[in-house]
Amino acid sequence: MPQDSLAEPGVNRPAVTPLDLIRVVVLLVALATLALWGFGSWTMPWNIVIGIGAPVITLLVWALFLSPRPVLHLHPFLRALVELLIYAGVTLAWWSMGQAGIGIGFAVVAVAAGVIAGRRSLA
Repeated sequence: MPQDSLAEPGVNRPAVTPLDLIRVVVLLVALATLALWGFGSWTMPWNIVIGIGAPVITLLVWALFLSPRPVLHLHPFLRALVELLIYAGVTLAWWSMGQAGIGIGFAVVAVAAGVIAGRRSLA
């Protein structure tokens, strides 16, 4: 069955780019990192609260401000600031776990993907 026959008539969907996939992976790594940090760096019962709470709060912030169809629309520079705060939090989580190299690597990839996506959205 041809791919075009599965598309709904009159619906124009944007193509998924490699940058979109990288940004999804960055978000998933951020959520997994915050869960790992919460469960591994805190004592009972705080490890459960923070291990579940930190990724959930991050996901809610992403859904509210950063998703492709955000609930609350922000100025592009405020949107970038929120995104940078999330990346900084994840980087600091890696540093607090004694993995500064992984934190810096995450920060470089996440910020580069964010800058490229931000420049594309402004153009």
